[in-house]
Amino acid sequence: MTILDTARKIIHEGPICDHCLGRQFAKLSTGLSNDQRGAAIKLVLAMQSGAEKDSGLSEELAKSSENKCWVCNGLFLHLDTWAGKAVEALSDYEYENFLVGTRMTGLLAENEEIVWAQSGTTFAEPVKTELNREVGKRIEKLTGKKANLKKPQVVALLDIENDRVELEVNSLYIYGRYRKLIRGIPQTRWPCRECGGSGCQRCDNTGRMYQESVDEHIKQPLMEAALCEDTAFHGAGREDIDALMLGDGRPFVVEAKKPHKRSLDLGALETEINRRANGKIEVTGLKFVESETVEQLKSMKADKVYRARIEHNTTEEKFKSSLNILSKIPIKQKTPTRVLHRRADLERIRRVHLAELESFDAGTAVVVIHCEGGLYVKELVSGDNGRTVPSIASLTQGEAKVIELDVIKVG
Repeated sequence: MTILDTARKIIHEGPICDHCLGRQFAKLSTGLSNDQRGAAIKLVLAMQSGAEKDSGLSEELAKSSENKCWVCNGLFLHLDTWAGKAVEALSDYEYENFLVGTRMTGLLAENEEIVWAQSGTTFAEPVKTELNREVGKRIEKLTGKKANLKKPQVVALLDIENDRVELEVNSLYIYGRYRKLIRGIPQTRWPCRECGGSGCQRCDNTGRMYQESVDEHIKQPLMEAALCEDTAFHGAGREDIDALMLGDGRPFVVEAKKPHKRSLDLGALETEINRRANGKIEVTGLKFVESETVEQLKSMKADKVYRARIEHNTTEEKFKSSLNILSKIPIKQKTPTRVLHRRADLERIRRVHLAELESFDAGTAVVVIHCEGGLYVKELVSGDNGRTVPSIASLTQGEAKVIELDVIKVG
């Protein structure tokens, strides 16, 4: 079947606009828009009908120029209107690029299936593809912004059924490192275990186990700077609540959700976070990153260095001997008792690269431990009732527990 034969079948189905006719042959040529392609096909058919004195075809062509298109229901007559609605919706947001999407109605999808089935065309593109492109071109012209098919900052979704434009605003991602300079605050927001965040007597009706976190010290200044809806904190691991995070800090990415502003002064933001934190935390090295950095951060297997102050009841000779053994053999650790309520009971194999005795007194010692990420240092010391083997406690045949823990290097 020739192109013109296929076009005749489509024309005989009912009034059809240039866009919808041309779209059925979109994959056959480049350099023309669908409406130009459709108009050209109609012109050739009109000339052919005149030559063949085909009054039936002439009448169908006339109906197409006089009546609403049955395929798109006149949708392509309102491209400028849709572009205007999108620009208005976008006007409250700062963005450099965008994408247009379409939520089709059931009727439009059904009409498209009918025309494909009746005509047998295999060269068509979907109506939403053309609509997205044509509205996108108009938005580009109105705003000076560019469409981005791969990683748009914002998506304008044309909701045909409800005659409105919805926005999907993609998050802004900022990388940095944080130092936690006081004990007793968690890395992220921690809902109350008792009430799940709704508020109860245990949490003094705050809904939180702890009243502040590293996450929240960063959140508020960022929300004010980006005018975002919320933030999400992604850390490269986490330290215990009672541990300090020192050295050059722990890597993190903070995600600003649905930001109205994107061109942030990160130097000023860093200064403001640190000012408000008042010595509790400190952030450094803020920079913009892509969303993929979050996954890279989560899968990062960085070595760690800890400084542990340990309470013990053994001799210096036994203590030094235990440290020497720990750095030579694999450490088998079952999930610590203290976190079994939220983590699977698994056995993990980790290594201590080096354990150095920094100071030793009767009753206390300070040790610097270089180890693989994921090693539970408190249990490496105490043994956790045999769930970590070997441990300082088991090797010294005494008791040992961490009374202060600092993370001094990550990665």
